[in-house]
Amino acid sequence: MTKIALILLTALPLFAGFFPSTVHTSVASAKGDTLTLRSSFPANGMSGVVIHNYGSDLQAITAYIAQTSKGHAKVISRDIIHHDELPTIRTAVKAGDKVIGGYLYNNVMLLAPDAGTYAKVTSSYAKNWVHPDLFAIYLSKRGDAYPTRENLGEFARAYQIGLVAIVRKGSLVLLDPISGRIISKKAMGSLPAKAQFPFYMHFKEIRSGWFSKSGSGSYYQTMEAL
Repeated sequence: MTKIALILLTALPLFAGFFPSTVHTSVASAKGDTLTLRSSFPANGMSGVVIHNYGSDLQAITAYIAQTSKGHAKVISRDIIHHDELPTIRTAVKAGDKVIGGYLYNNVMLLAPDAGTYAKVTSSYAKNWVHPDLFAIYLSKRGDAYPTRENLGEFARAYQIGLVAIVRKGSLVLLDPISGRIISKKAMGSLPAKAQFPFYMHFKEIRSGWFSKSGSGSYYQTMEAL
């Protein structure tokens, strides 16, 4: 019986309870860009989307929001899908609009110091893991040598990523790239002293432009700055 219990314990995820759950709720009241929600998100800083019903089975996402305190949120962006040929949605958020907190939170990208750490974290959760190689290519095309909250936010919108998991020195954190807030943190040990810069990927470096050199620096210092 003891052996069975040990097997069950070792089969549990290494970071159980680390990821906040997605919440389906609605707007209770709205005053400009300040909202009251009928149900709170699990953590402050979590982003979500507002869905407005136009009638005749026509619905659309009209805004990004972020929870500022329990049951309260603020509109942080109305630029949902930017396209020069499409009109910008200008519908104000109203009471009764649907809300999905933690929108696309199942789509996660991990920034890790090496292949072993990357495999350890990604094997612990059944998520849609977006490989950082895609982000490396994005940074190279953009002309950036390392990640920032700004380029992570733009990348997340473009590739429908809900969360960025970041291995820091002694911890694993979850960054909501839409709100730019850290929403969860967990201690993590046995990390390599030497780490790939700017993060684990299959490329040796990120070229930041035609005439520029590749970036240089410390992985852990870069991740602490995010």
